[in-house]
Amino acid sequence: MPFNAIASTIQSAVAPVFLFAGIGGILNVVGMRLSRSVDRVRAIEDLHSKSAGVEHHRYATELLLLERRIKHSNHATTLCVASALAVCLVVVFLFVSQMIGLNLGNTIALIFVLAMLLLAGGLIEFLTEIQIAIGGRRLHKEHMHQPDV
Repeated sequence: MPFNAIASTIQSAVAPVFLFAGIGGILNVVGMRLSRSVDRVRAIEDLHSKSAGVEHHRYATELLLLERRIKHSNHATTLCVASALAVCLVVVFLFVSQMIGLNLGNTIALIFVLAMLLLAGGLIEFLTEIQIAIGGRRLHKEHMHQPDV
């Protein structure tokens, strides 16, 4: 494979590599939020088992919200990782196409579109997790202003 072809292929692979790095950043944020949710579940489960009445109900409600958040964070992680893997395939197919002289342009384009769709799905799941967290925060504030019965 001539040097010019290698250099051209590397230039073509730079954009997907930046995308890959961006997905890594998203995964870092989602992972941190997931970790915090799991830690919070552990803390609330202990309090829930020792509580009664209204307090017990509040903990149960928070646990349900946290489980929903964890589910959406997990889905976001799965979709973003799948997107990152598809981006890796794009880079691999760029090089394989150049090395063996096959025109894999349509395949590469389809995999790139798949990567974008997976990323979009992951971002939607991430946004859903954030909305649940905000809703849970509103619920927590409402309970703070209501007297215990």
